[in-house]
Parts: sequence; structure tokens; C-alpha cells
Amino acid sequence: MKWMGLGGFKRLSVPSTAILGIALLYFICVILVSQTALRSRLQQSIESIASPGSSTTGEQPEWFSWKTGSQNKPQQQQPNLIQADAYSYVEPPSANNNKEEEPNMPSLPLVRLPGWPSEFPDSLDDYRRNVLRNTTWATEDAKHRAEIAPYVWHHRGRADELDEQSKSADAATSLAALREMAQLGILPAPPTRRANAYFVVLLRNRELNQFMATMRQLEDRFNKRYHYPYLFLNDEPFSQRFMQFVAASTTSNVTFATIPTDHWSMPDFVDEKEATEARRRMKESNVIYGGSLSYRHMCRFNSGFFYKHPLLQNVDWYWRVEPGVDFYCDLDYDPFMYMQENNKLYSFVIALKELEATIPSLWQHTLEYMQKTNATSDLMSFFVSKTGNYNLCHFWSNYEIASLNWLRSDAYDSYFKYLDRAKGFFMERWGDAPVHSIAAGMLLNRDQVHFFDDIGYRHESFMHCPDTVGSMSMKLRCQCPKRKNFDSTEGSCLPRWKSYMPNQWTQRDTNEALRLMREARIVNSVYDPKIVVERRRWYSFFSGF
Repeated sequence: MKWMGLGGFKRLSVPSTAILGIALLYFICVILVSQTALRSRLQQSIESIASPGSSTTGEQPEWFSWKTGSQNKPQQQQPNLIQADAYSYVEPPSANNNKEEEPNMPSLPLVRLPGWPSEFPDSLDDYRRNVLRNTTWATEDAKHRAEIAPYVWHHRGRADELDEQSKSADAATSLAALREMAQLGILPAPPTRRANAYFVVLLRNRELNQFMATMRQLEDRFNKRYHYPYLFLNDEPFSQRFMQFVAASTTSNVTFATIPTDHWSMPDFVDEKEATEARRRMKESNVIYGGSLSYRHMCRFNSGFFYKHPLLQNVDWYWRVEPGVDFYCDLDYDPFMYMQENNKLYSFVIALKELEATIPSLWQHTLEYMQKTNATSDLMSFFVSKTGNYNLCHFWSNYEIASLNWLRSDAYDSYFKYLDRAKGFFMERWGDAPVHSIAAGMLLNRDQVHFFDDIGYRHESFMHCPDTVGSMSMKLRCQCPKRKNFDSTEGSCLPRWKSYMPNQWTQRDTNEALRLMREARIVNSVYDPKIVVERRRWYSFFSGF
């Protein structure tokens, strides 16, 4: 058979053409049969892996069963929070996101706290509604404890467990514990004195990745030596994924809880329509977070409610930690104990000026409150300009170590309640940082507030780090990035703090500041309309060109 170029097929004899057709058909059949067999074999392999114990080739790795998905797995009824063991965690129905299980997710024990309820009705939503409708609670704290109880989970870190085992009379147990402590970087002789303190973290499930790097730095720089516990708070229940990964990131104790509804909602004395309109106006004016209701809830919660949380009632100190921040310097001492032993009640790392558009009436309400309470302090003058107005300086509260007993005091709580009734958290956008700062100026003295110069810290684009000479003199181990230190910028209030000398603020100062403010308002009310009219006239004139 001879090929004649591209037209050679036309010159093949009939028998040759038939043989070629049969060969092609046979080849296609072989391919189809092979694909069917291969698909069948693959399906059998998947089924054997998806069904534990059915494989004849030995155990399959867990990660592969995750990749195959759940469509081939036998359907099993998942126990809910109520049906499960009262002292072990099962994802509550409201947190079920129907996503595939994440590979290599830790499986650490999450338990109930001693003294807290552990059994609840089948419907947690109904349970919460009944708690909120009940008007017979003896105290608000009892109501809040009952409301959040289904969502309170705890993990005991390895540091406490290994410390106990290392002191065992059994030599083998003690030696094994010491070896594991060495592997985990846990000091065999932890500090004998620790403050009654917590890291307090207000966080949402979606912010887990941001917080993991922050937590790693905090552990490496400080807490791996002291093992202070963490309290994580959320206005929604934490997911199992969140709790497992956080618990696996520290050898310290961690507790997870929700926020009582009363602490994260708009009070009855605020008109929702007016508040909505106020947010709209601030958003149109491009005020940062001006249109956000959740941001306002956060500021109000941090200003007047977090220290009332049921899990903090017996705690003396807190260190506020936020996601996405950096810690640059090793701490070889305990800041909590420093505060406690030196009569410090509030501390900061960064001081800056607030955006005036967010707090237009905060200073007036503060002065009126001080006038009614005859408040005096040698720190208040730090926050006042020469004209008697607020100079906008405040301590940035995304980092603060402070006394919970001070915040729970009648003096602070009275100031917060006065501000709350003024509606500025919702009608304006009052932040917790100026509220904490002005409260410190009004209720504390200069020597009760501490600046932690030796704590390298960054939040967003604002960074504080000790300078090179300062780091050497303080014998610090810091890894500060090569970026501008905020302390030396125009917006920093740190130079004012360093040069500030205590100056007693009296009732006469309060009255004078109010007088100056009212006079300025009268002047502005007289001249501002004329200015507006003139501007409109000139705008109309130039619009013709």
C-alpha cells in the first residue's frame, strides 16, 4: 500500500479501508473501557478513605479524607451544644457555617469554668430571649452571667499543668514535665508573684489571622515568662476554629465569652432615627468611621462597660490588646507588678490629638460635669489650651494597662453615665480614648499615670520605639523597623507630657473655661452667618466666569 500525499486515502483499496476502520473502532473501545475502570477504581479508593476502617490497604492520612469532602461520608447526626457533654465544646447551631473542616486544626479541650452553668435548653436563641425578658434578676450581673453562660469556654494552658507536674514527688513525672517545658520555652521557675491581671481582647472571628501575629509577638516578647491569662470578648459567639487556633498559640490560660446585650446596644434614651441621621451626616463629611454603628458600640463598650463584664469582676488589672499591632522590645520585667507597686492606675505608649469632628461637644459636657461635682486634679491642665478649650490630646487606648478597680470606682462610673446620657456616643462619635484620657485628667494625679517608654509598639501607621541611645541606656532588646517614630511628629502629645508640671485645677478653672467657651460660641453665632453669606455671594459671582 503506497501513500500518495494528502490524497492517498482516496487510492486505498476497499478491504484496506475496512481494516483501518475496524482498528480505529477497537482503539476507541479500549480507551473507553480503560477510563471506566479507572473511574471505578478511583471511586472505590475514595469510598475506602472516606469510610474509616474499610480500607484494605491500611490507614489513610487524615488530610486526604478532608480533601475528598463529605459527600461520600455516611450522614451522622451532629450533637448540639445541649446534647454534648456539659464540659466539652461542640459548635453551637448558630455558629455552624457549613464549611469543610480545616486540615490540621488543633483539637484542644474546651471546658466550662467552675461555678458557671453548663446545661441549657435546646434553643439558645429562646434561652437568651427568656433571660432578657426576665425582670426578676437580683442584680444586673446575675442577668449578664446567665445570658452569656452558653458561650463561655475555657482552655487551661500547658504552662500551669506542667508547672504542677514539675513539682511532683514522682521523679519520672517531674523530669518529663521539665523536658516538655524546655521544648515549649517555659521557664522552670515562673515568677512567684504575679498581679491579678488579664489580657483583654475585643475581637471578631474574622480577625483571627490579624491577631495571630500579634499574639505571637506578645508571647515571645513578654508572656512566655509570666503566663498571664487572656480573655477574648465578642458580640457574637466565637467559632470553634477561632478558639482552637488561639488556644494552640499560647501556653497560658484562655477564656472566650460573648458581651451582654445591654453592653452592645443602643440605649432607650437615644432616638434611632436621629442617630441614623447623625451617622449619615458624619459619613457625608468624610469623618472616619462616621457612618459606622458597630464602631460606636465598640467605643461605648470600651468607655463604660468592659470593666463590668462578669468575667472581670474579680480581676484587678487589664492590658488591652488589639489585632494587627506589633510589639518590638523584649520585656524582662512585669508591667502589671510595676503599676501595682508604684501606685500607677493608668498607662500609655502613644499620645496624640483627637479628630475634633468626632467630639464637638465632649469638652463642654465634661466641664459641666466637673462644675457639678467640684472635681479637682493636678493633671487636668494637661488637656486644656490657653483659651480654656480642649487641646485634643489623649492617650491612645488601643494600648493601655490600667486598674480595673479605678474604672469600677463610683467616680469614673458616674462620669461615664453622665456622658452616656448626653448621647454623644451615638449622636456624635465619641471615642473611648479621649473618654479614658479626660477621666484620668479629672480623677487622677500626674504621678498616677505612667508612660511606658521601653515598650516598642505600633498600631496602624503610628509607632513608638525607644531611640537607639535610649534603648542602650535602658538595656533593651528591640527590633524597631526603619520608619519615622510618631513621637517626633507634629501630631504627638508626648513632648507636652514630658514637659508637663503638675498644676492644680480648681473649681474656679472649670468656671472660667466654661465662660470662655460660651463667649466663643456667642461670637461665632454672630459672625458665622455673615461669613456664610459673603462666601455665597462670591461663589455666585465667580460661577459666571
